[in-house]
Amino acid sequence: QVQLVESGGTLVQPGGSLRLACAASTSSDSIYWMGWYRQAPGNERELVARISTNGNTVYADSVKGRFTISRDNAKNTVHLQMNSLKPEDTAVYYCNAQLVRFGPHYWGQGTQVTVSS
Repeated sequence: QVQLVESGGTLVQPGGSLRLACAASTSSDSIYWMGWYRQAPGNERELVARISTNGNTVYADSVKGRFTISRDNAKNTVHLQMNSLKPEDTAVYYCNAQLVRFGPHYWGQGTQVTVSS
């Protein structure tokens, strides 16, 4: 079991930047994948980005070049730096963890990101 707590979601203007943080209740050294998913109203939850324990990253095509995921195993945290935000990035962003490569998913409670002028 691992508990995840997100922070950093807020209202931001188009073209702006935002940094999300997620803190894990267990040593992130023991978490294979840490990542971010998002869900907009009426849409399914989708992968935004994830990073493995050895630093391999996966990004959704829609965020490549704009978002950067990073993890700090010493602080049991994962961050999502979001630049050049667009209205279509508006969603609830969920932190996600998998203790093993193909293991069950653990979720945070979500943090709202709204991109609007």
